[in-house]
Amino acid sequence: MSQVSVTINGRQYRMACDDGQESHLTRLANELDQRIGQLRESVGEIGDTRLTVMAALTLADELSEMGVKMRRLEEELTALQDARVVSVDRQQATQGAIVAALNAAAERIEGLTRGLNETVSNGGSGVALG
Repeated sequence: MSQVSVTINGRQYRMACDDGQESHLTRLANELDQRIGQLRESVGEIGDTRLTVMAALTLADELSEMGVKMRRLEEELTALQDARVVSVDRQQATQGAIVAALNAAAERIEGLTRGLNETVSNGGSGVALG
């Protein structure tokens, strides 16, 4: 465990964190300190505890909004994934239909070629087609 000193609202706090998380904790503390400073500028001096609670509520509100957005995006992603599966299924069905149509056309052409060859060999010029 590492120890980091951070300053929030003019007060210094010694915080413990996992090794390697020192800069992240420092960044978070700086963000909280800035928010408290912004609140102090907008609402004036209303007491340290109240300012800290207001900053925490502001952060909790943003976190809640992000949670709603994330759930909405997850639902949208699921819908897009479902649409992709349907699209792939349609594509495969279309490809199957095209293959079947081409095979049927090839069989008809081969049948016509055989018929023409028979006609030619039974009394035609003797030149085989295909």
